[in-house]
Amino acid sequence: MIAIQVARIIAHFSLFLDLTEDDILDPDEAIQMMELLGADLKALDKTFLRELVDAFAIIAPEFSEATQQMVRDIPYSYYLEEELAADDPVRLAELDSIREARD
Repeated sequence: MIAIQVARIIAHFSLFLDLTEDDILDPDEAIQMMELLGADLKALDKTFLRELVDAFAIIAPEFSEATQQMVRDIPYSYYLEEELAADDPVRLAELDSIREARD
């Protein structure tokens, strides 16, 4: 499944941006790259995006215990479920409630 392979690439890149020390990677550059990554992810074909979102939970156990939740949270961090629900106001309201409860 190509989505799993792409999820691994995104997870490695995302973890690198999140976890690299500021003296090695400029924080402003890291944020800019995260924003670009998020925009690119939201522009994916919705069928593939659904597979990709589901793939992060599948690959999370491949990562260290310290980073597994970060990998599972990639769809949350980039608002990917909201992107998938863009045409469904009921689902968007549900996701908003989940986000409010979580934050």
